[in-house]
Amino acid sequence: MGSETAGADGVKVGRVRWIVVALLFTAMVINYVDRQMIGVLKPTLSAEFGWTETDYADIIFWFQFTYALAYVAFGRIVDRLGARWGYALAFTIWTVGHFAHAGAKSLTGFIMARMVLGVGEGGGFPGGVKAVAEWFPKKERAFATGLFNAGTNIGAIVTPLVVPAITIAYGWEMAFIITGLASLVWLPLWLIYYRHPRQNKNVGAAELAHIESDPPDTGEKIGWLRLLRVKETWAYALGKFLIDPIWWMFLFWLPDFLGKRHGLDLKSFGIPLVIIYLLSDVGSVAGGWMSSKMMQNGASLNRARKLTMLICALFAIPVGFAAFADQLWVAVLIIGIATAAHQGFSANLYTLPSDVFPRAAVGSVVGIGGMVGAFGGMAMAKYAGYVLDQIGSYTPIFVVAASAYLLALGVVHLLSPRLEPAQIKD
Repeated sequence: MGSETAGADGVKVGRVRWIVVALLFTAMVINYVDRQMIGVLKPTLSAEFGWTETDYADIIFWFQFTYALAYVAFGRIVDRLGARWGYALAFTIWTVGHFAHAGAKSLTGFIMARMVLGVGEGGGFPGGVKAVAEWFPKKERAFATGLFNAGTNIGAIVTPLVVPAITIAYGWEMAFIITGLASLVWLPLWLIYYRHPRQNKNVGAAELAHIESDPPDTGEKIGWLRLLRVKETWAYALGKFLIDPIWWMFLFWLPDFLGKRHGLDLKSFGIPLVIIYLLSDVGSVAGGWMSSKMMQNGASLNRARKLTMLICALFAIPVGFAAFADQLWVAVLIIGIATAAHQGFSANLYTLPSDVFPRAAVGSVVGIGGMVGAFGGMAMAKYAGYVLDQIGSYTPIFVVAASAYLLALGVVHLLSPRLEPAQIKD
């Protein structure tokens, strides 16, 4: 990236803040390797333990239950502890949960391991969005969020390439152990490097001024009950409720879909999944870049965010026909475009709390939205398990996915027509 870049006034602005994004990106890679392994290993584990579709759905359901509660709790934790220690705590807990999978010997054992994983992973995005709010002005936040959120796709790419090879060679238990050991490198790097911009000696005066270029916050502590009475909180939370379950579905059921519809297995679904999540990466970065570029060219924050989200929502619609595609690569393209659209939409939705709320409330709002989104994911898990057990077709599931994004944008626009600063009253 280089050490510095020119600002709008021609003054050289450092790039230390992008190192923070690189750390957050790496953490998201690890997060999604840990998260997606259950989906990649579903055929193997279902055969060994005799799981039904409903059993598998229950494993996902209880992961999302603890994820939901932890998400809102970590929203408050990172607001109180700051991004540095809040994220470190979350990472430690989810790593313990990841290792616990290796010792699971029953459905209950996997549910318990996934619940611990859910507690830790619930802190990932609140911590990441909090760090972006601390290190970036509003005009760069969507792009920075899109960049670190792209780590989720890299994690989803790494998993089907690495985990099947480890599983075939050493067994699924070692797959959890080896990936867990590799991820432990990140934590000391985070604790050594991450500080608030004013406490980081590598940040020059020009970059600090750039980071702090938005009007200052009041610094007032804002409680959950006050936030729950603000319509902008619900614009974000209901948007998450509608789109998060779609991403969960892609993450946890795509290997199964490719196996049942196109005959792929542990050895062969890696490349299709890699292509899907590479497209997701493009969508994540492009979605964040697009709205940031619009703002740099004079568009209002409201227009830039919502126009980008509308474009993404339209690109998601064809996924409703994915199950009808007889050709594997046609299905991969349709689904890959939809996952790219999700990530572009999500990068802009994730910036809403930092766009309209003071920094002191960002973590809490993100936590509330993540909790509500995870509740939507719980509903999707039960719906997917029921549909697959009773109907045996992915078509109803993909139809829901196709319609979710336009509906989410409509809800956001209805509750926050101009994306103006939230009016938080006592």
